[in-house]
Amino acid sequence: MIELTNSLRKTVASLGDVAHRRAEGLFKAEGTKCVLDTAPHFAVRYLLATDGWLSAHDYRPVGADVVKCIRRDMERMSSLSTAPDVIAVMEIPQWTVDMDEPSRNLVIAVDSLQDPGNLGTIVRVADWFGVREVVCSKGTVDVFNPKTVQATMGALARVKVVYCDLPETLNAISRNGVEVCGTFLDGENIYRTSLPRNGVIVVGNEGRGISDDVSGTVTRRLTIPSYPEGEATSESLNAAVATAITVAAFRQQCFSK
Repeated sequence: MIELTNSLRKTVASLGDVAHRRAEGLFKAEGTKCVLDTAPHFAVRYLLATDGWLSAHDYRPVGADVVKCIRRDMERMSSLSTAPDVIAVMEIPQWTVDMDEPSRNLVIAVDSLQDPGNLGTIVRVADWFGVREVVCSKGTVDVFNPKTVQATMGALARVKVVYCDLPETLNAISRNGVEVCGTFLDGENIYRTSLPRNGVIVVGNEGRGISDDVSGTVTRRLTIPSYPEGEATSESLNAAVATAITVAAFRQQCFSK
């Protein structure tokens, strides 16, 4: 066990900022459930916790420095509105796009999503439906944002999230004969068409939808119809909700075949 220094406290606090996360190569998970679900799957540098938490839990990551902290220090290091009793600081993994994955499974592609909670929920949806890779445009919110990590509810341990030149990546995937599917107002009714077992599902920005550069790579345009059709409804669905509906429709056809 080591002592908490001012330098370490400032480093942990700074990991709420994307520039500092990238400079340090580190991210943090906060709270008992998030830490216990996520930390065993990453290289943990520090486990910072109150004396009460350390007494109540046996978890001690191999190779990590354990730091006993008072409540005031946890409040100063946390990015949450209510400070947790434990924070794990972990190394950001160096993931790369697996270009073969869309040929054998579904992949979710995220185009410039900005809300940390939406991205975290999409990763959680991916985990539930057996999607193991999410590819994101470089303009998408950082998945290692503490709020995003929290929103994944541990799913980040099982779903690889990769940032890339999204149009270039999707064009390469479609050239391999794999379908790139996106939802639009003028697409095929997702409930009345045959859907593939594998391929890419594109998720657009909360306000602007799928960008022109990315929509140009889409080979299959789909739509989620409102019900009853033709009646006035909300203008659009939340991005994470639309993703869940779309992936569920793809998986439903797998169950029915």
